[in-house]
Amino acid sequence: MKQGKSIFTIVFLLFLASCSKKGIQNGGATVPSKDSNTVTTVTCTATSSDILQLTIFPTDNAWNQDISALPVDPSSTTILNAYATAGLKADFGSGTWNNAPIGIPFVVVCGNQQKFPVIYRANGYDGNYGDESDPGPYPIPLNAPVEGNGQGDSHVLAVDKDHGMLYELYNANVNGDHWEASSGAVFNLASDQLRPDGWTSADAAGLPIFPGLVKYDEVASGTIHHAIRFTLASANVKPSYISPATHKVNSGGGLYSIPFGGKIRLKAAFDISSYPANDQVILKALKKYGLILADIGSNMYISGAPDERWNNNELQQLGNVKASDFEVVVTN
Repeated sequence: MKQGKSIFTIVFLLFLASCSKKGIQNGGATVPSKDSNTVTTVTCTATSSDILQLTIFPTDNAWNQDISALPVDPSSTTILNAYATAGLKADFGSGTWNNAPIGIPFVVVCGNQQKFPVIYRANGYDGNYGDESDPGPYPIPLNAPVEGNGQGDSHVLAVDKDHGMLYELYNANVNGDHWEASSGAVFNLASDQLRPDGWTSADAAGLPIFPGLVKYDEVASGTIHHAIRFTLASANVKPSYISPATHKVNSGGGLYSIPFGGKIRLKAAFDISSYPANDQVILKALKKYGLILADIGSNMYISGAPDERWNNNELQQLGNVKASDFEVVVTN
């Protein structure tokens, strides 16, 4: 979130796009078949489940770090007291909210996906961060899903499964034959390299978004192997950042608040046995990998990708887990 970004994460549908150059007439991607989540082209098939075969950053990467044994910040209780009663909110699910699917979408593409220009600009929603962005073109189909149907943060994420590259845009829209956005970032999923110091990304903290999303396919597999992206209100975010974050905003948090890139974990003693199986997968990840602060938003909102297989009633039970059930850990 940059200055001027909306408080609430608005949401959209998880689509899958193909990678054939023959898909140009459909914005670089052909349309999924009615009876399958698979998108087939002459040369490649890309599905959401392909993420299970991808290496999302090296094992020593901060996103994949086991923080279950790290020391607790001495000020942990004081820091969390400001929103101690705030419950976890799964900011993703099935169906729609405000006529848009619930979650931050991503599209899986193949290595031969056509690339399209990206023009960085300001608009009524936010400014131009092109000087802190990676230049285009990006292999994002022109019919790729835009978060919130283009309302609010309007994130657009594309994963090139063949080259292991991630492309992300913020405040994005299609204009004719190209993308326009406030900022954009490219990440090599085989590398630990961070954004240049002080640079933003498609996220306020300069972090990638995709690795921190809760995705249905990984939950269904039984294990989440990474930290999860979350937000806090501006008053609870320190106007600073720690690695792996590279960027800050003019947030309102004081000494006892969390900087961008800071992590909190669910206490080891928290009993998860009464929660539904999918919720337990998420909660186990919160004990081992934790939550990483990535953006300004509502307190304790965790990010995920929309999927019609989510059970919203089960996800709502995560609200019984409060901020006071977490602890701030020392990661740097």
